[in-house]
Amino acid sequence: MATINLGAIKFNWKGPYNNSTTYAVDDVVSSGGSSYVCILASQGNAVSNGTYWQIMSSAGTNGTNGTDLTSTLTTQGDILIRDGSGLARLGYGTNGQVLTTGGSGANPSWTTASSGKIKQVVYSNTNQSGSTTNTSYQDTGVTANITPNHANNLIIIWATLGEPDWTDGRLNCHVHKGGSALTYGRLVSEMGRGLSNTGSETHRGSIGHVVTDVAGGTSQITYDLKYKSGNGNTVRFGNGGSSNLVLMEYEV
Repeated sequence: MATINLGAIKFNWKGPYNNSTTYAVDDVVSSGGSSYVCILASQGNAVSNGTYWQIMSSAGTNGTNGTDLTSTLTTQGDILIRDGSGLARLGYGTNGQVLTTGGSGANPSWTTASSGKIKQVVYSNTNQSGSTTNTSYQDTGVTANITPNHANNLIIIWATLGEPDWTDGRLNCHVHKGGSALTYGRLVSEMGRGLSNTGSETHRGSIGHVVTDVAGGTSQITYDLKYKSGNGNTVRFGNGGSSNLVLMEYEV
C-alpha cells in the first residue's frame, strides 16, 4: 500500500519574523507588511532569502505613488479626483455650491449654484415733488443701492419720473451711477422743444425708460434719478405722481 506524506495539513502562523526562531516548512511569518511561508526549515535566514522563504502576500504601497488616501484626503467633505499627474484632493466648497465639470482635460471645481436669471430686485420710489431752474443735475430723492453677485452680471434699470411739467420745453432727466450720468440713462431731454411758448406743458402720468448697465464688480452700486432745466427755465416733477427706480440683477 502506498504511503502518503501529508506533512503539515495547514499553515502555521508564527507572527512577525524573529531571527532567533527556528522555522519549519509551512510556517508563516510577517515582515515589512508582507507575509512569507517557509519552504525549507532553518533558523537565522531572513525572509528575503528565496531558498528558505516564498512570499504569500505583498504589502500595499506606502503612499509614495499617491494612493495613500489617508494623507491625500485630510478634511471632512474632501473629494478624491485625478488631476494631470495623479490622485489629488478637491477640498470642500462653500455652502450651497455645486460641483461643475471643466470638460475633457480639466479638473472639476466648485461653483455657485444658479438660482435663475434674475438674481435680485431692488426698488425705491418717492412721492415728493420738486422744481428747479438749475442747469446742473439735481436730486429727485430717488436712490437705490444694489450689491451684485457677479461682476459680469447685468443691472437692468427701470426709471420713471412722475408727473413732469415744463415751460419752454427744457426738462432733462437722467439715471446716474455713483454720481456720474449713465451713457444711455437719459429718460427725457429738452421735452417739448418747438411748442409755442404759451404756458406750462404738463405730461399727465409718468415718463419711463429702461437701461442696462454691467455690474463691473461685486461692491455696492448706488443709482440715482436726477433732473435739471435745459435752459434755466422752471421745470417740475411729482405733481401727484411717484418717481421710481427698479434695479434687477440679471445673470449672464
